[in-house]
Amino acid sequence: MTEEKNSALKSTNKKTILTLFGTRPEIIKLAPVIWAIEKRSDIWRSVTVSSSQHTDLLRPFIRDLKINIDHDLAVMTPGQTPNAVLSRVVDAIEPIFTKEKPDLIIVQGDTTTAIAGALAGFYARIPVAHVEAGLRTGNRHSPFPEEMNRRLISQLADIHFAATDENIKILLSEGIRKETIVLTGNPVVDALHHILKNSQCSEKLSKFLQQVKGKRLLVLTTHRRENFGQVMSSHLKALRKFIERHKDIELVFPVHPNPSVRAAVNVEFANIDRIHCIDPLEYADFLHLLSHAWLIASDSGGVQEEAPSLGKPLLVLRDTTERPEVLACGVGRLVGHSGERLEEMLEEAIKDKSWFEKVLQIQNPFGKGNAGEQIASAIDNYFATH
Repeated sequence: MTEEKNSALKSTNKKTILTLFGTRPEIIKLAPVIWAIEKRSDIWRSVTVSSSQHTDLLRPFIRDLKINIDHDLAVMTPGQTPNAVLSRVVDAIEPIFTKEKPDLIIVQGDTTTAIAGALAGFYARIPVAHVEAGLRTGNRHSPFPEEMNRRLISQLADIHFAATDENIKILLSEGIRKETIVLTGNPVVDALHHILKNSQCSEKLSKFLQQVKGKRLLVLTTHRRENFGQVMSSHLKALRKFIERHKDIELVFPVHPNPSVRAAVNVEFANIDRIHCIDPLEYADFLHLLSHAWLIASDSGGVQEEAPSLGKPLLVLRDTTERPEVLACGVGRLVGHSGERLEEMLEEAIKDKSWFEKVLQIQNPFGKGNAGEQIASAIDNYFATH
């Protein structure tokens, strides 16, 4: 876009909203927000910026969710560290601020891209809005570095979009002003329902589901940095033993590309009958896979929100969670880092049929699927009063 066109657009008095993301979870949760912003194109101008903190995992989602990228910072490098990503995003986004002159910056969650965007916005004196504000485990080192990223973003943000009442309580306890917090639900629920309604399984996934038809399907995801090494190996070993004992259960694991994950898989899951290690799925296929699950085992934060949205019981492969609502409502059970404890809980799941029945009746603690619109309305109110 030329400077002349940019100036002409600004002269219409439209507010410019810049949305920054760099990873798969961010774009999934920000897509409904971007859609809601773009519906108001008569009063707002939407500018989307990808840091490309992740590339291969991110691009299919950008395409499938029909998001246009205005600027790509292209910061990803092999073996990158959080410090390197942080510095590159802060440096690369400054000239974009100068060019686009945003009236508001939106960041989501807890990634290095999110903290970099919030910090750069603060330095530039541009208001920052934080989607999914108020999540905490209480342990600054778990998940690492995400927990501290969240806390820091809360200190930098001007508007806090909280998914649950519990998130609001946490923000208030940290001294965040009540008038800056808005309860919106989590836009992952919007995205999930939109995608399931508007997509079908790929041919490859359909063939796999046909192959395991009649069996109970255990879906596994694990990739968290704090689980690398002995913890992940013990979890995989427990899952392998469980599958070997129960001939009517099949395990499917879309394996994260991180070398630490693949190394553990190569040791514990090599050539095991009824354990299917597959490449990462596009999000639509992943949701369709989860919808066919008998049980989910995962250390993913996003899956903790997707499980209650789909009515699926979940074993959380972590020792803490920033989403206690999934435990309180009864959908999730916290496993911890012990492989032996995971084995026990898997066996309990076999016996406890009532858990599966109760999960189907639980009201989703993460919202009704209208978070994107709620966030857009809150932004409208913010502009009206500032």
